[in-house]
Amino acid sequence: MIQSQRLQGRSVLIVDDDQDILSSIDLAMRAEGALTTIVTDGNTAVSAWHAGNPDAVVLDMMLPRRSGFLVLEKIMEHPDPPVVVMVTANQGKRHQQYAQNLGVHAYFTKPMPLKRLVDTLVKLLEGRANRTTAAPAEG
Repeated sequence: MIQSQRLQGRSVLIVDDDQDILSSIDLAMRAEGALTTIVTDGNTAVSAWHAGNPDAVVLDMMLPRRSGFLVLEKIMEHPDPPVVVMVTANQGKRHQQYAQNLGVHAYFTKPMPLKRLVDTLVKLLEGRANRTTAAPAEG
């Protein structure tokens, strides 16, 4: 069964320092029609976000040069931030709570099924116009 490209025309910034994970997420997003930008550290992530104004950001927590939390803080300072989904290998509930307090739209613990990540991103982007009711974070 051929699935429609649910992210057609959407831009997604993918930030992870693990090349395998980065490539996997990139392929999954592009398979759904997304226009992707990939970066491997926090400082480059902030620059890429400013330069590209993506619709969504898939953000790792543990990054070189600037943590995912600091990137998330910077993004959420903007009056119209993109949808942000944080992915991390960290199992700690305090980290998840902190990300939620900063305004993350969804939170996944690695390894996560790519289909679940894509489905969540599609759902969040579809509801983007009504961001006052952010989707609950998942772990």
